[in-house]
Amino acid sequence: MEWRKSYLDLILVPLGLLFPIVYHLWLWHKVRSQPLRTIIGINSAGRRFWVQAVIKDNDKKNILAVQTIRNTIMGSTLMATTSILLCSGLAAVISSTYSVKKPLNDSVFGAHGEFMVSLKYVALLLIFLFAFLCYSLSIRFVNQANFLVNVACGLDDECPVTPDYVCDLLEKGFTLNTVGNRLFYAALPILLWIFGPVLVVFSSLTMVLILYNLDVVYEEEKGGVGVMMEKIGGKDCV
Repeated sequence: MEWRKSYLDLILVPLGLLFPIVYHLWLWHKVRSQPLRTIIGINSAGRRFWVQAVIKDNDKKNILAVQTIRNTIMGSTLMATTSILLCSGLAAVISSTYSVKKPLNDSVFGAHGEFMVSLKYVALLLIFLFAFLCYSLSIRFVNQANFLVNVACGLDDECPVTPDYVCDLLEKGFTLNTVGNRLFYAALPILLWIFGPVLVVFSSLTMVLILYNLDVVYEEEKGGVGVMMEKIGGKDCV
């Protein structure tokens, strides 16, 4: 039927992708305006406390700082490796002479011609490539923070490496890591698009509901965290 050929994809796929886009725009605004109402903002403030505590007592905590940041680098490296492996696998599927659409011809709604199947796999490939880029840049910034966190700042007025500078490097690394993770999450609806556009809408809506419950901190759960921004000078950590 003509309806099965293209209309479901044209309507449901953009609608499904719109849900996470709108949600993350709202989340970005929430983090900027009310950081302590989100997990991202609270974790950012906590990392600023951690950097200041490590630099203040560097003689006792220098090894702890290096090990902690090294674990973060290992996590980003694992995700970057996973992304590039998935890219390689998708590239092999796209370039294969085997027609991947044949098993799906009579089992999915929406368009499933050669162009549409190629579009689905190329979209997945681009998402994983951007995720790999974010993880690679995250490793770069966190690795720099790993070197500079043990510099004895504050003892010399001419020292360019300040606690705020180290914290900014660390925050850039964690922000890029978060973006890479969210791109990984966005790949799930695109992956399900292979089996039809209806699953894109349901998976996107479910993912947004799950992320909302994980990202937002309610007032009764926030406790005494609200004094963090005052103790660190009210500086925006995000």
